[in-house]
Amino acid sequence: MAKVAFLGLGVMGAPMAGHLAKAGHSVTVYNRTAAKASAWVGAYGGKMADTPRAAAEGADFVMACVGNDDDLRAVCTGDAGAFAGMSPGAVFVDHTTVSAQVTRELGDAARGSHLHFVDAPVSGGQAGAEGGVLSVMCGGDGDAYARAEPVIAAYAKVCRLIGPTGSGQLAKMMNQICIAGLVQGLAEALNFGEKAGLDGRAVVEVISAGAAGSWQMANRHGTMLDDQFDFGFAVDWMRKDLGICLDTADEVGAPLPVTALVDQFYKDVQAMGGGRWDTSSLIRRLRKFDD
Repeated sequence: MAKVAFLGLGVMGAPMAGHLAKAGHSVTVYNRTAAKASAWVGAYGGKMADTPRAAAEGADFVMACVGNDDDLRAVCTGDAGAFAGMSPGAVFVDHTTVSAQVTRELGDAARGSHLHFVDAPVSGGQAGAEGGVLSVMCGGDGDAYARAEPVIAAYAKVCRLIGPTGSGQLAKMMNQICIAGLVQGLAEALNFGEKAGLDGRAVVEVISAGAAGSWQMANRHGTMLDDQFDFGFAVDWMRKDLGICLDTADEVGAPLPVTALVDQFYKDVQAMGGGRWDTSSLIRRLRKFDD
């Protein structure tokens, strides 16, 4: 069992850290809002720390799952940052979805401090985190990944090393590009069925067994038909991720016409007051324009 620090106890981080504690690891947590860390310790045991540096001191592995590039820099760098508290040879595992640029920047900083850095964004949403069945795509040194993988296994259904530092974030971008198109297609299909007078659930029962089937269809069609959008990844966070995808696509010269269009559709959802609705709320945009 390892000594682990976990930084960030949001809807993803809290259950992920919980799985580490249940697996028998010694876990110290840090959260910007200390009340969340206190509540986590009450639920799972372990310890809480006042700073990322204090949480990371003596840890074999430091996991982070925070909001964005700036949040990640804040928990990693500076006098109170995790890098300042980590022992040489320790492994930092970043589960945040961030830009490849900040991943390379922090990877270089970690290596300069004789630390290992693995970028390991996740897919599976809040339900996957709570169930311990996340998909984890990793970038970094092979030896560091080999050390970290058995620890990550506490909350992962599948975990793979994709390539060198930054490769995990690039793989997560591919994931979000796929999801954007899938959710828009599902929203259009369900809205079409409603307008045509069909029973959407009956249709999905049939078509989900064929080539149209997807995780989004299996898990979100019912809530979309019920006009309920409090079941996972928020539109605000999706737009953050799609912005990273579009910026990186410009850098590498890959056209993303559908992704760019769906990003604008999510902007419409935000304008409707739906920034905290989950990503399947694209169907509400279609219903609004149909009214």
